[in-house]
Amino acid sequence: MRFDHHTLVLLVRPPDAPELPDEEEAAALQDAHLAYQAGLYDKGHLVAVGPLGAQDDQRLRGVAVLTVDPETARQLYSADPAVRAGRLAVELMTWMVPAGNVRFERVQPPRSMAEATGS
Repeated sequence: MRFDHHTLVLLVRPPDAPELPDEEEAAALQDAHLAYQAGLYDKGHLVAVGPLGAQDDQRLRGVAVLTVDPETARQLYSADPAVRAGRLAVELMTWMVPAGNVRFERVQPPRSMAEATGS
């Protein structure tokens, strides 16, 4: 059997994540994070991304599926503003599924919270 390989990035909140002084700074960082991920999508590196909810492990904040190898994914996400700020950390893995089993539609991720919430 042939397998497709996808690089998964788990975005996790580190235990020592810095607290941000106010909501404006937190909102600006979140918008920068979303814009960065949308840029990865525009370049063809990212095929799916989104936050997690109702998870058992509250450290887990989001998942991204990339078209690149794990080392390239690590390099790309090390430049994410939320990772650089220490608010998120990256855990990487390769997800292997039977060839053709998973398909991703071209859907642009939001570039800001305003876009994500429609406000």
